[in-house]
Amino acid sequence: MKKSLLIFFASILLAIIGLLMIYSSSSVWSLYKFNDAFYYLKHQAIFFFAGIIIILFLKNIDYNLYKKNANIILFICLSLLILVLIPGIGKVRNGSRSWFGIGAFGMQPSEISKIALIIFTAKYLSNNEREVKSFKKGVFPILIIIGLFFGLIMLEPDFGTAMVIVMTLVSMLFVSNIKLSFFGYTGLLGLLGIVALIIIAPYRMSRIISFINPWLDPLGSGFQIIQSLYAIGPGGLFGLGFGNSIQKHFYLPEPQTDFIFAIISEEFGIMGITILSILFITLFVNVIKISMNTNDLFAKYLSFGLIMGIMIQTVLNICVVIGIVPVTGVTLPFISYGGSSLLVSMASIGIILNIAKKE
Repeated sequence: MKKSLLIFFASILLAIIGLLMIYSSSSVWSLYKFNDAFYYLKHQAIFFFAGIIIILFLKNIDYNLYKKNANIILFICLSLLILVLIPGIGKVRNGSRSWFGIGAFGMQPSEISKIALIIFTAKYLSNNEREVKSFKKGVFPILIIIGLFFGLIMLEPDFGTAMVIVMTLVSMLFVSNIKLSFFGYTGLLGLLGIVALIIIAPYRMSRIISFINPWLDPLGSGFQIIQSLYAIGPGGLFGLGFGNSIQKHFYLPEPQTDFIFAIISEEFGIMGITILSILFITLFVNVIKISMNTNDLFAKYLSFGLIMGIMIQTVLNICVVIGIVPVTGVTLPFISYGGSSLLVSMASIGIILNIAKKE
């Protein structure tokens, strides 16, 4: 089977699994809150069908158009990130002013900025292949752009999305001609930055403490990770069965979003996790093959950046759910409830499929 077909079917299957698990994980909560067990499912289904249309549309749009308009796309996203911070324009959800919303529907400009920054960085690296060996002439300008977007997203605040963006763009720099010593300095700078962020917002320290030992505050900062582990533990080989989760009964807060992987583990066990992993690996391997086989340097960086954005977010989400890293608030791509996240993931697939057509 062609790589493009594998990529398309893997992403669609992941999104369908997401729909099923959103219904299973949210049915109890949505029935209690909205008197409709299908409330979250119906909303996500709208974005699912919109996402399919986006894939079919973008796979026929020449990817060179993004390179030509990279600066305009970046400027639009920068403007949206500024606008969302203005009270009365940006909507506050879960403590973050990161949404434009109409009724129950919302859009996160930080999600769209992921693609915009990947496009811009791919263009920059492909046009400055030699210059990136120099920190001052090659690397510093792109770091200014990354820092600007990181700062705006942190003002919302949305630490998880900001970290996914930074890690994605750093991975793109890693496969360029940049000197490896740069990453040593970047790692040190990043560590100092994290310390500064903790000092500015002490609640992040409570997240780190609860990550190290959630039982120090089992009803506060450690509650979510404890309930997540309670969901994963009983899963066994085949799980408790579809719809039979115990933790979704008001134990695990909003299980249809960041911690949906815990419900998948509880209901489908190791076999469910294995199937999910195979689909994500299929997606990753085939996109990397396309990236390696294309002769266009911009297409190489663009396809690599798009799939790394999806995979970094996937790994980060799973690591949070199983207690390997502190809670960051990122969704599981294709699976978690959230229209912006789903549309951005499917848009990424559409762009990749267009690159595959010209491979």
